[in-house]
Amino acid sequence: MTIETRIFGEVTIDSEKIITFVNGIIGFPDMKKFALIHDEEQGNNAGIRWLQSLEEPNFAMPVMDPLIVSPDYNPMVDDEILKPIGNIDPDELLVLTTVTIPKDLKKMSVNLRGPIVINVTERKAVQIILDDDSYKVKFPIYDILDARRKEGAC
Repeated sequence: MTIETRIFGEVTIDSEKIITFVNGIIGFPDMKKFALIHDEEQGNNAGIRWLQSLEEPNFAMPVMDPLIVSPDYNPMVDDEILKPIGNIDPDELLVLTTVTIPKDLKKMSVNLRGPIVINVTERKAVQIILDDDSYKVKFPIYDILDARRKEGAC
């Protein structure tokens, strides 16, 4: 499948890479088909990838592995919430958080309260809202990523 995207231009997506959000994503319930991509020219800069909608080519959300910026991130999630994505094997789950990238990059943050959980084997996903005040909606990450960059970790 080939689509014209706002960020990456024309992109070919292998059908084996399509991720289905059974219930859509929060705020966009009608968008269900996505692909996880990154800018190959810049590499996987700081671990930031893009969840590109296949139904709305102008829509892509930056996402990243929360462990990059919060190594102890381990929210408790009721298995019932994950039922729509199929059999749960922890080794086959990919957890991502959405990234907010404002004009002032020093205010960059991730949403640790609304993780995206992907069953890699079945290519099904769900975004959930955690009922845990210890995880912030706007967790600042600029200083963390900058320190990692200086250490050569990203």
